[in-house]
Amino acid sequence: MRVNVVSDVHGNARDLAIAGDGADALICLGDLVLFLDYADHSRGIFPELFGVENADLIVELRTARRFEEARDLGRRLWAELGVDRETAIEAAVRRQYAELFAAFPTPTYATYGNVDIPALWHEYARPGTTVLDGERVEIGGRVFGFVGGGLRTPMRTPYEISDEEYAAKVEAIGEVDVLCSHIPPDVPELTYDTVARRFERGSRALLDALRRTRPRYALFGHVHQPLVRRMRVGATECVNVGHFAAGGRPWSLSW
Repeated sequence: MRVNVVSDVHGNARDLAIAGDGADALICLGDLVLFLDYADHSRGIFPELFGVENADLIVELRTARRFEEARDLGRRLWAELGVDRETAIEAAVRRQYAELFAAFPTPTYATYGNVDIPALWHEYARPGTTVLDGERVEIGGRVFGFVGGGLRTPMRTPYEISDEEYAAKVEAIGEVDVLCSHIPPDVPELTYDTVARRFERGSRALLDALRRTRPRYALFGHVHQPLVRRMRVGATECVNVGHFAAGGRPWSLSW
């Protein structure tokens, strides 16, 4: 049995279309949407609406952790654009989702990332794509649990939830062989981004679940350039499956 796993797709539909090649199933750990590519500021919803120069500026502000200035810039740009913000973003996200969900092979098991909009997924998920969040599924005789979304941060991305709500989803899946999430467990080596030079938010509830239930694997993404991509926490092999938007290659689990 072989399962290919991707995370942080961020608009890379071309490579997503072949990510399941040679595998019995594909798992996607979220962040399908590309709002802004920090490596190429010409790509994503933000530069489409406001241009590359403004994308350069907002990346500079966010990288410097000047989040309030970045929000002020965003508010000014939306006011100057003169369109309804939610309507414009939803239309752009829908265009991306139509292309990305069409690229998923059968079967695909997917959960949300923090930049995704869960309310739209069921409109685009075709037969053969199973969306899971706080739920379990058996694949090839092993039990996989899925926890989607992220925790609240100053970035205020679309699917950030409280620590309590997130912990309830972790609790709901119980004991599994493979624990799949978008964000990592709260371990410094797994949450530090070496390029952004900051700690991303990891989940204490995930870490507690690893210690309590001892799954074979914990798979996740979210941190694009982690200090450590793979390490053991007790009995569990923790693996950042990679920044698929940049690398274009899935991580494979075989048994």
